Amino acid sequence: MRRRRSSLIVTFSAVSLLAMVVLGVGLVVACTSLLREQALNDGARTAETYVRLKLDADRSVLNAFRGDHQLAYDDPGLVALAEQMGLQPDANPKQGLQAGPGQPLLGLRLWNDSGELLWDTRTAAAGFADTARLDQVLNDDRSAAAVTHELTVGAASRPAAPLGSGGAAGASPGITDAPVTTQEIHNRAVLDVYVPVTDATGQRVGVAEVELDYRATEAALVHSVRIVALVVVAGLALLWLLLFRTVWNASRTLRRQAAETARLALLDPLTGLPNRRLLNERLERAAAASARSGDSVGLILLDIDRFKEVNDTLGHPRGDALLVEVARRLKEVVRDTDTVARLGGDEFAILLPATHGVAETAAIAGRVQDVFSQPFDLDGLVLHVDTSVGYAALPEHAADITSLLQRADVAMYTAKSMRAGPEVYTPAGDLNSPNRLVLLGDLRRALDDNDQLCMYYQPKVDLATGRVCGLEALLRWRHPLRGLVPPGEFIPLAEQTGLVASLTQRVLRLVAEQVAAWAAEGQTLPVAVNLSARNLAETDLAVFVRDLLLEYRLDARMLEFEITESAIVEDPERARDMLLRLTALGIDVAVDDFGIGNTSMSQLRSMPLSTLKIDRSFVADLARDEGGAVLVKAIIDLAHEFNLVAVAEGVEEPAVTERLRSLGCDVGQGFLWSRAVSASELPAVLELIDQRAAPQRRQRAKGSSVRSGA
Repeated sequence: MRRRRSSLIVTFSAVSLLAMVVLGVGLVVACTSLLREQALNDGARTAETYVRLKLDADRSVLNAFRGDHQLAYDDPGLVALAEQMGLQPDANPKQGLQAGPGQPLLGLRLWNDSGELLWDTRTAAAGFADTARLDQVLNDDRSAAAVTHELTVGAASRPAAPLGSGGAAGASPGITDAPVTTQEIHNRAVLDVYVPVTDATGQRVGVAEVELDYRATEAALVHSVRIVALVVVAGLALLWLLLFRTVWNASRTLRRQAAETARLALLDPLTGLPNRRLLNERLERAAAASARSGDSVGLILLDIDRFKEVNDTLGHPRGDALLVEVARRLKEVVRDTDTVARLGGDEFAILLPATHGVAETAAIAGRVQDVFSQPFDLDGLVLHVDTSVGYAALPEHAADITSLLQRADVAMYTAKSMRAGPEVYTPAGDLNSPNRLVLLGDLRRALDDNDQLCMYYQPKVDLATGRVCGLEALLRWRHPLRGLVPPGEFIPLAEQTGLVASLTQRVLRLVAEQVAAWAAEGQTLPVAVNLSARNLAETDLAVFVRDLLLEYRLDARMLEFEITESAIVEDPERARDMLLRLTALGIDVAVDDFGIGNTSMSQLRSMPLSTLKIDRSFVADLARDEGGAVLVKAIIDLAHEFNLVAVAEGVEEPAVTERLRSLGCDVGQGFLWSRAVSASELPAVLELIDQRAAPQRRQRAKGSSVRSGA
């Protein structure tokens, strides 16, 4: 490209220089022609002035033109006329009259109307007037002009013989340096002017030929031409330099602008990081190098959780400042050979062009996750944000860069849903894998089949009495070929494809039908149903639930909805609006998996909640982890402070149950009492739990009696 621009500059320089030369030559030639024409016209006017003024002063000479008498050389009237014109007699009479000092007039000839030479200041040769004729000296054009009274200017290009001799070979227009005579005038520029002579009545009687010394005029003309040439050359050279400099500067400006445009086309204007286009180019080069060397190519994708909330609440300037700071931190934790790129919005990518496998990519992904462990200082505002990090490698997970990008993106969205740190790509989470596409089709068909989807129920136990105080409904899929499909495999698939709305409606209808059947049998345990973040965006969900309650004639207190903390944090305003609609129907709402999100106290207080479910990750090692006990105690106290019921999930050991009781927890749920079972198995499970709780109730009753007796 640079060579092409240089070639264009050279071409412009050559063409413009040639144009300037042609223009300069044309101007000089035109000016020279005009100056020469002006000089000839000035000489002609001078000659005409001589003739008209002098002949008018002595009109007696005009009689000679009529042919009344022969003029002698020394005719007094003519001599006086010549002397008046500045011609003086020479010492040698044969030399005739010569020009005086400083006089431009060199000679004078008089021709009558018949073309005969009447008188010549340059010679006294006898018989000259008898033989010389005007048409022998002039060419046809000048002769015709003289005969028709027109002022004629020219210079005779003559041999070295005296002017007017019979040997004259004719005349040609212009100026010549040829001598007028061989004796008196040498190397003089002579201008011949033929002026018609008229009498008092205006009738032409002859022609006067005036010879003027043209040397001074010629010298002035040459000098003027030189000055004009210098001015034209200097002016055009300056103009060319200005044009060249203008074009050169414009070319440089265009080159800089083109370079800047190319740079901006490949870089993100906010962070200065490579954009998606440049990332793709480097991915192609890295993939080609990987094919030759056998190294892996790692790709990490991440986005900022709740970035929309940051923009909406703090403003776009602080959102931009957060993106700039994230970009700076990411560049600090990667290698010099790696590429950190911004793909748009709050999404970033990190290309690892040469790694030793997935393990090295995983290690760098962990460092990327740690970038967000420290708060961000945005103009004095300290902000904690989280990220979702997913990664994939080539050739381990993909065969080309398109697949690599798609699979790293799948891993990132898996990380967003799992909330467990960086996630590597797995085919199970890939909606575009053949198995997932087949499973998605089977799930669509299952929604139309009343036999495949069913509900299982897990008891919730009151820790104070040991009795079952409620149930959680969990969806199960009995695939005709695969058997029982785990919820973790098909529920994320439904959430990512938009089937979750239809799936939720099917779950609610199955639960309502079962609760109505139990109510007819006298069982009044409330049943909790899980809602996803996508359900909160369904404006008709509350209407569907209201119609369902009316259809099955259910008491709204028999239903409870559980929503994850992350779903609340994702869009608090929308979540609050939907939960208010549901609680307005009389349905209780619980926060599920509390403790792993970032719900603020103000958000928690503003939500219409009745229950806080402690995430199982805090409960599992409660009996052996004092630090975990402190955290669980804080969550329980927080729930009670907001008049919420505290429920512990994932209880599997009796010691954990006792510790939860000591910490003041209200309800427990987990494998210690029962796994999720079908509706047909539930009565036996409830009876078993009640039997196991009988000793506990008797012990508590005995303790109460002792205290009463005391």
